[in-house]
Amino acid sequence: MKYESLILDIDGTLWDSRALVAQGYNLQLTAEGLSRYFVDAERLKPLFGKVMTEIADAMFPDLPEDSRYALMERCMERENQFLHENECAIGYPGVAEALSCLAERHRLFIVSNSQCGYPELCIGKLGLDKYITGHLCFGDTGTDKGTTIRILMEKYAISSAAYVGDTEGDREAAEKAGIDFLWAAYGFGTATKYAGKLDAPVDLIRLEKEGWL
Repeated sequence: MKYESLILDIDGTLWDSRALVAQGYNLQLTAEGLSRYFVDAERLKPLFGKVMTEIADAMFPDLPEDSRYALMERCMERENQFLHENECAIGYPGVAEALSCLAERHRLFIVSNSQCGYPELCIGKLGLDKYITGHLCFGDTGTDKGTTIRILMEKYAISSAAYVGDTEGDREAAEKAGIDFLWAAYGFGTATKYAGKLDAPVDLIRLEKEGWL
């Protein structure tokens, strides 16, 4: 076994929530009379994976910094509420199957640049509770993803791990954390280099059976 643990991204790796997140944001923007900031799934694609402040900078660039970050907080709270109320049948095919297989020999974790509550929503909606040992996000740590990965590894005494994500930002985070990167090529972005490439979540099962993980 090469890795004691695997750490997973959420958006573009476990599910594609862009359309639902956009609806949640837009509900809040409508309530505040700010429809000029409406977004859709395509607009959110390059923003997913960034921390809250970076998303706010891109979505509300003409607002004062304090106002834009406060608005982003409210949009994310509404997003969490909307996702909680929605069925969220948006997981990539084979995710639960792949994690079920991996969990037999590895501890599995999640690290995301999301707000608090988002990892729990994803885990619950996709039925992953019995496979995920722990999780951390930007809302918990207020730090970049690479640092959050290291905090998680120290918290759970992880001796060796790889990070599974879909963007160059995820690759950079894994590099900063000092661990290998597995690129989910089916997700939202690209990566300049990686230790392994996944064309679908079930590719993790193949790598596990081959003893690569």
